[in-house]
Amino acid sequence: MATATALQVNCDRMLHRLDQLAQIGSIPGGGVCRLALTDEDKAGRDQVVAWMKALGLTITVDQLGNVVGTRPGLEAGPPVMTGSHIDTVATGGRYDGNLGVLAGLEVIETLNERQIQTRYPLAVAFFTNEEGARFHPDMMGSWVFSGGFPVEAALAEVGTDGTTVAKELERIGYAGTVPCGSQPVKAFVELHVEQGPVLDQERIQIGAVTGVQGMIWQEFTVKGVSNHAGTTPMHLRHDAGYGASAIAVAARQLALEMGGNQVATVGSIQTKPGLVNVIAKEARLTVDLRNTDSALLHQAEAQLNNKIQEIATAEGLEITSRSLARFEPVAFDPAMIDLVAQTAAGLGLSVKHMPSGAGHDAGMIAAIAPTAMIFVPSVDGISHNVKEYTAPQDLENGANILLQVLLKLAL
Repeated sequence: MATATALQVNCDRMLHRLDQLAQIGSIPGGGVCRLALTDEDKAGRDQVVAWMKALGLTITVDQLGNVVGTRPGLEAGPPVMTGSHIDTVATGGRYDGNLGVLAGLEVIETLNERQIQTRYPLAVAFFTNEEGARFHPDMMGSWVFSGGFPVEAALAEVGTDGTTVAKELERIGYAGTVPCGSQPVKAFVELHVEQGPVLDQERIQIGAVTGVQGMIWQEFTVKGVSNHAGTTPMHLRHDAGYGASAIAVAARQLALEMGGNQVATVGSIQTKPGLVNVIAKEARLTVDLRNTDSALLHQAEAQLNNKIQEIATAEGLEITSRSLARFEPVAFDPAMIDLVAQTAAGLGLSVKHMPSGAGHDAGMIAAIAPTAMIFVPSVDGISHNVKEYTAPQDLENGANILLQVLLKLAL
């Protein structure tokens, strides 16, 4: 039997699985559209479950469709877990989420072929609806798995196409029976592409992730008066389209003025009636605020809401809001962060301690288990885009660190 420190993953095998999974829901340009609980998601789930079974893992599916494949240890008890998600946004890449799941399977296969038995069980999980592209909120599956969000509320969520999570889980055959929140975890490690430019620009090979930014998603509805675009004087308008645009500008200006880690994004705007020569009577837009500091994040929210009230008063508009998601910043376990950094350094790789700007399943699991993340570079920082790319050597580096970290936690 090979010694643990001499072990390396089979990168070609992992890349082959990544390519196979990317064919399910493939779109032009090499990207993937596999929205949560669609037919494409079902096909992707079926493929990953088939791989899990082929590796001898015991499969469980909970009430929200979270899937866990477990390899037994010499001792019974909570597993050391890795994993991520396999759902994508509509214009997704092949690495986001998928790498964390398939690298986990590669770790299991490496141990199987070397006949290495761990003291504690090892598990690979993929969580339902991490992206939040079809159903709100994002990180839904891992949030419910960790007990932070009621399963009943998640099942009742209505998607962008009018159906519910419960109905779609039943339809695709992943409405499991294992109670959500009933599966304890000894430790959790997630491998993920950075989805940002820092590692690529600084030519650093590995990110030892210190935590996940807090996030507030809101949807604003702006109501005004529809009128003729040519005959209505500017000072007599109650223009919902302008109101939405003013909110977008205010959000960006707020983030620039606060500086630091504060970011703000308006990702979606729609107007009604949506005609070139008619003043909009209604507009709807989303605002995404993020910061690593909880106090600053809530300060940003309060300042933006004050500015929105000023816009409503000045323009004679009615502006209401709806919360889509709200997550406090998460700090990962210091010992786990150090384990990732030391393992990377021990393999001769450069390391940077860094926060995650994106939300991840690890941020939810951190509430119930010591947690860490491993980042590998994203070329040009591109993600949620068909051009998302991480070089094979970087994928292999990340998977080998995952292998060694999991072994140190489980042996």
